[in-house]
Amino acid sequence: MSDQDIALMAHLMRRAGFGANRDELEARVEMGYEAVVEELLNPTDPQNLPDDVIRRYHTEQAEMRLADGAAAYWLYRMITTRCPLEEKLCLFWHGLFATGYNKLNQARALVNQIEMFRRHGMGNFSTLLVELSKDPAMIIWLDNNENHKDSINENFGRELLELFSLGIGNYTEDDIKECARAFTGWTLGNAEYMAMRASRDSIWPYSRISWFFEYREADHDDGEKTFLGETGRFNGEDIVEIIVRQEATARFICTRLFQFFAADEVDEEGEQVIASMMKTYFDSKHEIRPVLRTLFNSEYFKSEKARFARVKGPVELVVGAVRLAGSYQEPTQGIEQVARQAMYMGQGLLQPPSVEGWHEGIEWVDSGALVERVNFVAHELANVNNPGVRKIIDRLAAEGVLPPEAFVDRCLDLMGPMDVSEETRASLVEYVAHQGDLSLQGHQPGDEAEKRVGGLLSLASATKEFQLA
Repeated sequence: MSDQDIALMAHLMRRAGFGANRDELEARVEMGYEAVVEELLNPTDPQNLPDDVIRRYHTEQAEMRLADGAAAYWLYRMITTRCPLEEKLCLFWHGLFATGYNKLNQARALVNQIEMFRRHGMGNFSTLLVELSKDPAMIIWLDNNENHKDSINENFGRELLELFSLGIGNYTEDDIKECARAFTGWTLGNAEYMAMRASRDSIWPYSRISWFFEYREADHDDGEKTFLGETGRFNGEDIVEIIVRQEATARFICTRLFQFFAADEVDEEGEQVIASMMKTYFDSKHEIRPVLRTLFNSEYFKSEKARFARVKGPVELVVGAVRLAGSYQEPTQGIEQVARQAMYMGQGLLQPPSVEGWHEGIEWVDSGALVERVNFVAHELANVNNPGVRKIIDRLAAEGVLPPEAFVDRCLDLMGPMDVSEETRASLVEYVAHQGDLSLQGHQPGDEAEKRVGGLLSLASATKEFQLA
């Protein structure tokens, strides 16, 4: 297999997942690019760390009342899943439909929302928006439980149009009011009724209860409404069907998907890809999976221009580093600290700063966040006891004695492959040249030769190139 094939597959796995080690890349290259795209788009058994195993070590992750335990639980799934696009897309929807713990005080509801994204995130956009509108976490987050027939609350209706589907400038204030009217009666079941539903009961009858959706017909405004130029006695499902038919919605969602999976900035070529994605959106009757297929198989996405054109988000960076290092594959008390590390870098899972989600791209990196990013990854890759680092050491050992330049090139190759500037490469070569050639013949676990590998890997992870996907 060629270096170009490996580089292309590594690019796909960074964007449609959280990266992949060399063994995984070689296996996927053997499958072929389009076959791998189909496998990613059609997840089956993720074979992630099972709940019963997690709960033996993390009792707080059984209830998941608090944000730290719930975020760590999701991280286990991202780290150990064999269906990485499924989780990467959940992360996308979590950023777009941002819902946070600080208002809910109920992490279990957020975990349920993420599970809803797994079920519907690659399916029909109409179904996803309806499920989102019924989601208890979203109902609380945007106050639709306070949206009543005789006293509407516009909060959910406004954000549904502005942040979730159409975008600013494609609706009026009257459309917001009519949308809110259509979603009256979409609320939460109360605790007394919940107690009678044994399958959804909670061991916490007050405060952090397991909310569920309830439609209250008596509180629904069934009158005639005019929304985006159409008139009828619309309910919430009708409003969503009108929304997903709009060209503005197609452009909005395809642009956001492009920016998350392809490039932070949209240039002229990017606009052409988005136009193709929009055509697929309408041809497929608003399905997300075919839209992603169009993106991943586009010549733009596969081009060298698209590679390393995005700044890794903190969760992408953390999960990618852990998967490369091979750590946290089993229950480990430090997993909550991993979740906190992503928060220190600016992206606390289940804790977006506002309904707008996170500001992404270059805004991920400031002086404080960069220190956290570099320190975390360097620590993971410097540990020669981590299984992924040991695999890199074994591959290097099989190549015999490596002069400094070959040592650097092979490590960069096995870490990505990573493309670095000549200046960066020269600095890495200068660093390892002080100790001469690398020989791993007869090496012992944790000896000086192995520590040299860990040292170079950690230093390479501190380069600006490693911060890009």
